[in-house]
Amino acid sequence: MSHPVAWASGKLRFFRRPFHEYSLTQRVGLSQMPLFVTTLLTVFLVWAFFPGTMDNPLFVAFVISQLAIMGLCYVVPWERLPYTSFLVIPLLDFVSIGVGRQGGQEGLAGISLLAVFPVIWLCASGYYPRAALWLSFLGPLAIIWVPLLLKGNFTPQDLARSLLLPVIVLGIGVSVSVLTLSMMRQQRELEEKDAQLQANLRTSQRQEALLNTVLDTVHLGVLAVDAGGHDILMNRKQRGNHELARPRDIADPNESQLLVFGPDRKTPVPVEERPVRRAVLGETFTDYLVWLGSGSGQRAFVTTARAMKDNDGVFVGSVIAFSDVTDLVNALAAKDDFVSSVSHEFRTPLTSILGYVEILLDDGLEQQQRQMLEIIRRNSERLLTLVSDLLSSRNGQLIVTPEAVDVAELVRSSVSSAIPRAAAAGVELEARTPDRLEAHVDGARISQVLDNLVSNAIKYSPDGGSVLVSLAQENGHLACRITDTGMGMSPEDASEVFAKFFRSSSVRRTGIPGVGLGLPISKAIVEAHGGTIGVDSTLGEGTTFTFRVPV
Repeated sequence: MSHPVAWASGKLRFFRRPFHEYSLTQRVGLSQMPLFVTTLLTVFLVWAFFPGTMDNPLFVAFVISQLAIMGLCYVVPWERLPYTSFLVIPLLDFVSIGVGRQGGQEGLAGISLLAVFPVIWLCASGYYPRAALWLSFLGPLAIIWVPLLLKGNFTPQDLARSLLLPVIVLGIGVSVSVLTLSMMRQQRELEEKDAQLQANLRTSQRQEALLNTVLDTVHLGVLAVDAGGHDILMNRKQRGNHELARPRDIADPNESQLLVFGPDRKTPVPVEERPVRRAVLGETFTDYLVWLGSGSGQRAFVTTARAMKDNDGVFVGSVIAFSDVTDLVNALAAKDDFVSSVSHEFRTPLTSILGYVEILLDDGLEQQQRQMLEIIRRNSERLLTLVSDLLSSRNGQLIVTPEAVDVAELVRSSVSSAIPRAAAAGVELEARTPDRLEAHVDGARISQVLDNLVSNAIKYSPDGGSVLVSLAQENGHLACRITDTGMGMSPEDASEVFAKFFRSSSVRRTGIPGVGLGLPISKAIVEAHGGTIGVDSTLGEGTTFTFRVPV
């Protein structure tokens, strides 16, 4: 039921809550209230200025009928009756006002204007709009014409003069109807939009709950910040990470006060290089290692950041992920320490073996004995070089001594040395090089790389096949490719091939000997020259190793 007094402002102060939130009985009573209050004021004015009218039985009937109608508003169980039954109230008001007009004509001729109230009620209800407009005209007309018709002494002029009030009230009714229909359309539109917004809100809440559940489930700290660096999302894991980095004497630290350290675990990371600050500045990075916290509780994290942009491509924030890799970092450090310790232990006996071999070679020995000692010396030297390189690559101190070298000749020499092994394995070995290609490199080290890669190519082609070693100059670099048609590797194994001690699963199954140190050392040598080395392999089809160093 619409508010029948919407013609005023729709926000009357005596309504302490929206009209539609009241019960139907209360709304019926509130809708009748304006006419009832006006009737009381009319009675007061009549009593004060026209006391004689108070004795008129018709006026008394008008007052009593208004009291009765007001009582009906609260006594009748409107909720149990058909919904529009309450519209009988404004119809009764027309009758009551007609009686009051007759009883108060001598003192208060304008009482017929009270018909505006039931007209407003009918038109503002929104029900039966055409009937309401007809009643807006016929109701006030009946209030005036019925007494004239009952008396019988009237003229056409009397009837014509009485048309002004019904026409005015009809105009009011039309205005109220138009406003009501417009408001009802707006209300329906608002209700539809509200329903849509509520549905969107429920969907958003479900998605938010799902997102929060997922973020709290994953074993990653996730932080989202806006373009100004303010946190907009932080999962439970990241709240723990933030607490770890918080100094104990600062309740709410800023970015510069957090305990964030570099790989050495001691040097504070400059503010501009900290993961969150880099992300706020719009940087995108992957696996950036930092240590959070201090003392025994310090933890290592690799951080990854991705920028968020709106539809126009404008930076609006970033998402940063923190992954705890403390155990992995400690395991790698322990492995490096183990390698270093074992390598040092190897170096001493190897040096001793070489020393005694040199002494024995200085003695007068038979040719066969000398050949055996030469083999011992050569392999001991190779093992000592391997140990030294392993130590150097572990410490990042592998030293190269570049000089002008004909790399084409190095390639041909390496291939020539490997031909007997290739022939024994049934592998066709070929070198394709220019006549001469000079580069500023450490010849011994590059030969070591070549020997290792060619040896691997032959070794991992157990069923025969071919190995091609090619050399060319490309964009200021020399590029050397060693291609075989051997067993190849899976993408997963190829991604780990340069890790120390790594051996692919297919190689382990075949029982081909090796410890997984040649390729890491080769990589260290190439990178010491300022170059790169990579691998392209297909399982069961073959492998190509390519290294490039500046000319």
